[in-house]
Amino acid sequence: MNSDERLLLEALDGILRSPAVHSQIDQIVERVRRKLASEPTAAMAWEPIPLSIYGASLPAVIRSSWVFILRAGAMTGAERHPNSHQRMISYRATGDLQTGGEGNWQSHPRVSDPGASMEQRWISVPPNVWHQAVVGGRDWVVVSFHTVPVHELIEERPAVEDASRTHQRNYLMAAGLALADPRFNSDPRTGGAARRTDR
Repeated sequence: MNSDERLLLEALDGILRSPAVHSQIDQIVERVRRKLASEPTAAMAWEPIPLSIYGASLPAVIRSSWVFILRAGAMTGAERHPNSHQRMISYRATGDLQTGGEGNWQSHPRVSDPGASMEQRWISVPPNVWHQAVVGGRDWVVVSFHTVPVHELIEERPAVEDASRTHQRNYLMAAGLALADPRFNSDPRTGGAARRTDR
């Protein structure tokens, strides 16, 4: 982890330690938990976090934020984000976010203990890096930050019928949420709509 990346993660970590921010994220976590419970065959469920809860101190490079709950015992399978750099923190329970791809997976176990080091709680995943979550005996709650707005975040996975090809989908639409939902398209740093970006 280089010094610039550490400074960014430390800034995000400080924001997440705010009791007010924690309280609002906890409300989203409970909503996502209910969604996961209603879909017993799903490996995970997710919902964007409105940037407004973080206030104007959110680093400029961050364009969206998400809660994911990964089901106990799940292995989510390989995915990557061609258009976004992801920073993720373990929020509740523990899990292993593996990176590298088929035949080259490297483990990165992460914990939710606020007293643990940054390296034990956070992981930074650059664009186009394959990753997958491997979850233990409890549902794993994580908070992710991305460098594209919610309506632009793309998930790419290997095609089942041909591993040399990939399929893409939009995360917001996959969660059953409207691209134009005003909760997820405002940015407190600009006083209006979230800015579009290519990274």
